[in-house]
Amino acid sequence: MLGKLILLFTVIPIVELFILFQIAEITSGFATVLLVIFTGVVGAYLAKSQGRIIILRIRTDLNRGKMPANELINGLCVLVGGALLLTPGIITDIVGFSLVIPLTRTIFKKYIKNKFSEKIRAGQVHFYYRDDD
Repeated sequence: MLGKLILLFTVIPIVELFILFQIAEITSGFATVLLVIFTGVVGAYLAKSQGRIIILRIRTDLNRGKMPANELINGLCVLVGGALLLTPGIITDIVGFSLVIPLTRTIFKKYIKNKFSEKIRAGQVHFYYRDDD
């Protein structure tokens, strides 16, 4: 786990900076800054609009007495995707857009569901219920 965190917080930002410098060299520094701002604004808008849709679906499921498990995973994907879109970089933007856009989000949802299923089958997840009423 520590190795993954080191990768996440050191290697990825260095690669992102390298890519941004390459883009700036090909175009211009100003164009690169505009690209970063543009993807941040578009990403924030997409995350907000998708978040609203997901919240509406969660409310609908709850009103029907149904557990909104699918929509909770959608919400997690949009939350992480939105955070990645606000982070400057090309790789993070690609992954962020993939998490926010419903069509590509299904790939991540299947992966997350499979991971949850594996952990439950392996006995690595324990559910605790405490009723204080």
